[in-house]
Amino acid sequence: MVIILRLSLHQLGGRWRLALIFLLAALPIGLSALVSVTLSEAESSNEQFVNTLLDALLIAGILPIVTMVLATASFGNEVEDKTLSYLLLRPVRRSLIALPKLLAPIIVGGPVLVVSGVVATLLGGSSLGVVIVVLHSDAQAALAVGTAMLAGVIAYAAIFTWAGLMTTRALAVGLMYVFIWEGLITTFLEGVRYMSVRAYTLAILHGMD
Repeated sequence: MVIILRLSLHQLGGRWRLALIFLLAALPIGLSALVSVTLSEAESSNEQFVNTLLDALLIAGILPIVTMVLATASFGNEVEDKTLSYLLLRPVRRSLIALPKLLAPIIVGGPVLVVSGVVATLLGGSSLGVVIVVLHSDAQAALAVGTAMLAGVIAYAAIFTWAGLMTTRALAVGLMYVFIWEGLITTFLEGVRYMSVRAYTLAILHGMD
């Protein structure tokens, strides 16, 4: 299991992939810093900006995209290179093959996304006094955002790792899921939000007050 985990981490640690992850993760931090410097506490638009930053940009966009790029490649690389059969020939249980493949994108993407959310929240809160409607302190808001982001990473990693195993077009399937299902359908149809990772992530964030 440890060998498979190391191999998976090495596969996901490509330069272009890591560069994309850090670039996307830095975006909300940069925007929060800009707002913190340029807007005053009296401007009520600050609060709305941070709400939009957390929901529309970080949780609805950056979180699923970063996790998708990593998780679809976890098994996807093995499927494309036709090396999955060699892993299955090893005298180990299949759960000990699947688990490190799931853990790899969580280990690579989880800390980066959590730090991005926490730092963006703290920077935004420094000019707000409040970060979101139901969270009344910067520390509590940062804890809520960090926990919600980690839960979202784990859930998306499970979905997209499975997709990478089932199809060679996992990225296309993932993009359709993120933008059509999560972005459109669950936004306008409240009843299907019970099957939305984004909705659960936001529920954890708001519920930790």
